[in-house]
Amino acid sequence: MRNVLLMGVLITGPLAGQDATLRLDRVADAERAWAGGDREAARRWASPVAAAWERAQGGDGWSPSAHIAAGRAWRILGEDDPTAVRQALAAFDAATRLDTAGVEGRLWAGDLLLERYNAPDARVEYRAVLSRDEGNARALLGLARAASFEGSNDAAPLAMRSVAADDRYAPALHFLAQLLLESEQYDSARVVAERALALDSTLVEGWGTLGAVAWLSDDTTSFAATERRVTAILPRPAAFHVAVAEAAARHRRYADAVQFAARGAALDSLNARAWGVLGINQLRIGAIDSGRASLERAFARDPFHIWHKNTLDLLDQMAGFRTVRTARFEIVAPARDAELLGTILGPLLEEAYDSLVVRYDYRPPTPIRLELFARHADFSVRTVGLTGMGALGVSFGTVLAMDAPAARPAGSWNIGSTAWHELAHTFTLGASDHRVPRWVSEGLSVVEERRARPGWGAHASVDFLMALHGGELLPIDRLNEGFTRPTGPGQLTLSYYQASLVMEQLESDFGIGAIRRLLQGYAEGLDSEAALVAATGLGSDSLNARFTGWLKTRFAVPLAALAAGEDGVFGPSWATGQEALAVGNARAAVGAIRAAHERFPEYGGADGPLAGLALALLATGDTTRALDAISGVTTRDETAFEANQLEARVRLARGDSAAAMTALERATWISPEDVTIRRMLAEVAAARQAHDVVVRERRAIAALSRTDPLTARTDLAEALIDAGDATGARRELLTVLEAAPAYERAQALLLRARAMRNGGGTP
Repeated sequence: MRNVLLMGVLITGPLAGQDATLRLDRVADAERAWAGGDREAARRWASPVAAAWERAQGGDGWSPSAHIAAGRAWRILGEDDPTAVRQALAAFDAATRLDTAGVEGRLWAGDLLLERYNAPDARVEYRAVLSRDEGNARALLGLARAASFEGSNDAAPLAMRSVAADDRYAPALHFLAQLLLESEQYDSARVVAERALALDSTLVEGWGTLGAVAWLSDDTTSFAATERRVTAILPRPAAFHVAVAEAAARHRRYADAVQFAARGAALDSLNARAWGVLGINQLRIGAIDSGRASLERAFARDPFHIWHKNTLDLLDQMAGFRTVRTARFEIVAPARDAELLGTILGPLLEEAYDSLVVRYDYRPPTPIRLELFARHADFSVRTVGLTGMGALGVSFGTVLAMDAPAARPAGSWNIGSTAWHELAHTFTLGASDHRVPRWVSEGLSVVEERRARPGWGAHASVDFLMALHGGELLPIDRLNEGFTRPTGPGQLTLSYYQASLVMEQLESDFGIGAIRRLLQGYAEGLDSEAALVAATGLGSDSLNARFTGWLKTRFAVPLAALAAGEDGVFGPSWATGQEALAVGNARAAVGAIRAAHERFPEYGGADGPLAGLALALLATGDTTRALDAISGVTTRDETAFEANQLEARVRLARGDSAAAMTALERATWISPEDVTIRRMLAEVAAARQAHDVVVRERRAIAALSRTDPLTARTDLAEALIDAGDATGARRELLTVLEAAPAYERAQALLLRARAMRNGGGTP
């Protein structure tokens, strides 16, 4: 018989022997102590069980239940000693080997793997359980949690299956409440959270969800009552405050997240999760040094946490970034890209700030920080801690993050519209005190893109038209689900455009004042229904009816074509026209393609009839109508790089250099690192004496020039002289001559710059 020291008392008998029930009781005590923040008591209960298993050479001769007890004990100890996780997994695996028909070992192993951020291996364990017991609520919940961890849309259906399998399984109810809260369905989340807590009042994160519902609903009385109730059950409920912090962050209330995570860390200074949530959200509000320090404390306690590791690695990398400052912005980017990005984005952001101040009658605090990443994986880590995020940019308020041009294939996206979109979020988040629902904020950002430049922002698509025709668009009171719980990427894309149309119609009917009142209503704590009524005098049902009628009028022509049952959106003439164009019969192609375009005249995608019509008209020599068709593409498709190039060439051939400049500028936002396009724009601008444009483009070219930087800098200096900036030209030329003292062109330009500075003008 082995002797075990438990809480300072030498124990002989069942605990040291084979009594699995007593071991399980002791481990349950340890888990309750841990949940309540009493780490010392938890370790006292767990350590003897783990030590006995270890002395028995991995529980040799122990029963499956005893191995489960040991694994749970090691799991507790693993919170302080990461190496203990291996023993925990070994104990759970031993239980599975001894009881091949049982599922407990696999369930515990799956939970532990998921806790340690290994969703793929956790999923293997849960699926193995479901192959034996297809209605196992715990395994279904595990799959739901794994899906949520990886950002999959399967989380909610799996959670519902878990609840259906066992409607008294409190953890599943709690997880479902969390998902409802993420979807901003506060009332439903409250009801489900209360059901979970009625079944298990010690579920500290359940209290956290209930507290988050109250806090996010601005119900401070209910929040205080919830906090008192959980504190009566668990005197040091760090996990409660961390759960509220996580919920606040998911609702874009990052300052609140910092506040609650700091409370959790104060209650339990060894709580890695508290420090991690604190650090991530400190980074989101721009407290970079404090955020790093908090994350380092978290990682020291939990080196398995991939989000924290990835973020710390990224911060190490960002130490080599360069910051370019404008009057109200800090543009932080890799040193190689910083000059280019500062050159092109700095003026755009300043313009956007001035425009949006007027629109929203709100002035965000400055400086606003924009971080850009040359690898999309790095941007994804900055945003969600993991690689694989599909977005182009994110706004945390006064901190923005985006892909840099190198992060995406050239011509696949528009960096200018993305930057404008994210800055618009800064205004709508700030004006609403970070309470605006996502659908409103996203809809307004897309509207602002379209207002910023012709062609920017989402426009009518075939998928949208088909969804409208099929009655598949979400009503206004459910539109947020298209962002928080989309059925797939397609619905998310549709929701962006639909939300922008709702905001566009609201402004058209009620004015920009209604948009401002809507944001103010959210800032005052109103829910969407009350905020809409306060802003417009109408509820969501009435607004939805107006919106539906507006859509049917706006898209009456293509809807009528679809209602007639004809072949596809563009009809058979689209294919006929393409075939005619392919064989060189341009005149026949014009008629057929025009007929296809007239079925859906709002569509301007580069893959649609307008682009083909432009080519057919050019082939017939009708450049006037061809330009009408081309501009229909370039003013509706923000990534129409080739169409903008074509438009510029045709307009230059017709002598319209002003319109050609506009097309070339659009192209630079689509492919910012294309030196050929920038040189062409600089030359056209020089011919028109648009000196500010020439200087900007020559500066961008200089930033991009890797093979001949001296010529590029000299070109920039000449542009500065022509613009009257002798001081700036001299600065560039001295840099050039330092590297190449005998460069005659630079010497001659330096003499011109000196003459200008001495009052002699340009010699």
